[in-house]
Order: sequence, then C-alpha cells, then structure tokens
Amino acid sequence: MALRACGFIVFRRLASRIPSLDSIEYLLLQTSYGKHHWTPPKGHVDPGEDDLTTALRETKEEAGLGAEDLQVVDGFIQELHYEVQGKPKEVLYWLAELRDPAIAVTLSDEHQDYRWAKLDEACALAQYKDLQETLRAAHRHLQDKQ
Repeated sequence: MALRACGFIVFRRLASRIPSLDSIEYLLLQTSYGKHHWTPPKGHVDPGEDDLTTALRETKEEAGLGAEDLQVVDGFIQELHYEVQGKPKEVLYWLAELRDPAIAVTLSDEHQDYRWAKLDEACALAQYKDLQETLRAAHRHLQDKQ
C-alpha cells in the first residue's frame, strides 16, 4: 500500500495594474533534512483524516497558513506517484490562492527556507519532473480561468 500525502500548491498574486499570469508566485519550502529539496507544503494523512483536511493541516503546520488564509481554486487536483526509499508514495495537491499576498509564512522545523517564485524559477527549484509538471498544470488552470 502506498504512503499517502496531501498538500497545496499555494500561490499569490502580486499587486499589478493589469492582472496577469506574470503577477503569480508559487510558494516552495526547502526541507531541513536530506538533500534540502524544495516542495509545496504537504504531509502524510493521519488515520481517519480525509485528504483535504490533511492538506489544510499540513499547510498550517509547515507554513503557518491556515484555511482562513487560503482560497481553494475549484476544479484543480493533481495526483503524483513516485517511490521514496523503495516504497510507493502518492501525493495529492490542490491549488489555493493566498487571500492576503503580504501575509507572513512561518516555517516549522521541517523546513529551513521558503521562497515565492514565478513559474520558471519554481520549476527550476522543484527539480523533479512530476512536480514541475504539476506547477505548470496549476499555471495552465489559472490561465484557463482568466
């Protein structure tokens, strides 16, 4: 059975006279363990917990951003499948906009840094092809909704 995790692709829109996709930045957190990879906030599903509740809990724990800070974007969910230390893992990501682009991110001890990055930089930081494609899919979804 695959290990299951859930999280959010969190984005914010920078102030701009003309709203555009160029004003969007994505939140990535740098782990404080292993190879210090960059990832959106996510974490393991607790027994009896539903997936969306996990995503909200983990985003609050890892980045200090609660449900009151986020606006979940309808119609977007991505499921990733990969192996970690030889064991299957699946991750579900929803897309959520930060309601107040100026709100501070507060990291847990699981992470040592965070960055708001435009799509190209976010993909470069993400390193893993499936996560890069998830970020691009989120961007396309926002483009289609504009």
